Amino acid sequence: MKLKPLLLLFLVLAGSGALLVSHAAPLPYRTQLIGAQVGAQGGELRQSVEGSVEAERHAQLALPVQGAVVLLPLRAGDRVKAGQLLMRVDARAASQSAAAAAAQQEALRAQARLAEQELGRQRQLKSQGFISQAALEQAETQFRATEAQLRAQSAAAGAAATQAGLHELRAPFDGVLAEQPVSLGDLAVPGRALATVFDPRQLRVSVNLPLAQLPPAGTPMRVEIAGRLVEPTRVERLPLVDAQAHTVQLRLQMPAGTEAAPGQFARVSWSSSGGAGRLMVPRSALLQRGELDLVYVHTAQGRALLRQVRLGSGVGEQVEVLAGLKAGETLVLEPAKAAVQPRAGQ
Repeated sequence: MKLKPLLLLFLVLAGSGALLVSHAAPLPYRTQLIGAQVGAQGGELRQSVEGSVEAERHAQLALPVQGAVVLLPLRAGDRVKAGQLLMRVDARAASQSAAAAAAQQEALRAQARLAEQELGRQRQLKSQGFISQAALEQAETQFRATEAQLRAQSAAAGAAATQAGLHELRAPFDGVLAEQPVSLGDLAVPGRALATVFDPRQLRVSVNLPLAQLPPAGTPMRVEIAGRLVEPTRVERLPLVDAQAHTVQLRLQMPAGTEAAPGQFARVSWSSSGGAGRLMVPRSALLQRGELDLVYVHTAQGRALLRQVRLGSGVGEQVEVLAGLKAGETLVLEPAKAAVQPRAGQ
């Protein structure tokens, strides 16, 4: 059976020097495979990367004490004000300790008043010559000791009251109660997340970019959320590089009133200039074998030659080839089929 020449149908990328439409010699396979010629990428490229919406003010709340949950006045989704009660756990033991400490404080306060009155009488008697200086000094010492005991007990009573107050969970700022993963009767323990609050008025989009794909500072960027385009008010680049993925995080602050929820999908896009000699190939032409990236190159003899390539950053459905290819070579766009096709005549 005589094979007809293969018509290459791959679309040309926007900008000069993109992947070119070309004709290639027929492949020696029963099934003809679509191919594309590699060209140097030039002109302006529209790049994009996926990210997610985050709340700039977001808090997971816990209590430093243990107790059973006894009050849940709100539900997830309710709006809250700063300082509003979100949850209360059983604080009877702590309240009793605080009451005992307060009672001891009142008893010492009464003793301090008596010691002050006694010191006043002793000073009057000393001025009249009825007592010695030693007796007066003893009264003064007793008064100072009672005052010191009162200050110590006042501090202990304050600490006990604070401990009792730790059994209440309150909102740290105005926002929305996003999550409350406990029910009445559940045991709250130190460190267990009991509620999540976020501020819906201050949102941002976070994306991770390879170092080679980072746009220059000041590059205009757009964010797409649920089909709506949003212009960020500020772009922040974190100074740290992920040691595992070798990526940098960008945070794009959304304008006030942006309708989105934390965790929602977002796409960040920007325009960049592709330098001369940059080779871009479609992802469909790539074949992976273990840790190797491979392509089938259509040779002048009409054969498909398997070749290893080194890849750079991706731009949509295109990916940059750093080594292994040169401009003008033709790739097979269905490498998986090329690997299993029997030769014609077999």
